[in-house]
Amino acid sequence: MPRILGLDPGLRHAGWGVVAVTGNRLQFVADGTVNSTDRLPLATRLKEIYDGLQQIIETYQPDETAVEETFVNKNPTATLKLGMARGVVLLAPAHAGLPVAEYGANHIKKSVVGVGHAGKQQVEMMVRRLLPGAAIASPDAADALAVAICHAHHLQTRTRIAATQP
Repeated sequence: MPRILGLDPGLRHAGWGVVAVTGNRLQFVADGTVNSTDRLPLATRLKEIYDGLQQIIETYQPDETAVEETFVNKNPTATLKLGMARGVVLLAPAHAGLPVAEYGANHIKKSVVGVGHAGKQQVEMMVRRLLPGAAIASPDAADALAVAICHAHHLQTRTRIAATQP
């Protein structure tokens, strides 16, 4: 039963969610957020995120990782800091030897809700329907679970295509 770690990058709160995949069935494993301390220097905050993700990877032993691509912000400083946090979110699973896939927000929403411009509440509602019993610790965790669900759908498609190849 492969496990997928979905990640929603953020400097203050990086959401994470783990799902197990059996055929076309998804099972909730865990979710949460890795938080950084606002008053600390940027480098220390990035290390907090990295260390938190390393602990999650060690605890839940995912087989693959999927990360949401971030959008460009109007504030260049905030965009740069978010980009740095996203770099850490990509680095942590790669450093652990995990494959890392990336998906755009609209692609994730379309995979989970069926509509590329769905709102956060719609995404969370569908995550709850697709993963009965999911704790969903925060909106960031719900987004991370949506990333994991999106990746699970793509895994199933790749598996079906590979099975039909000679």
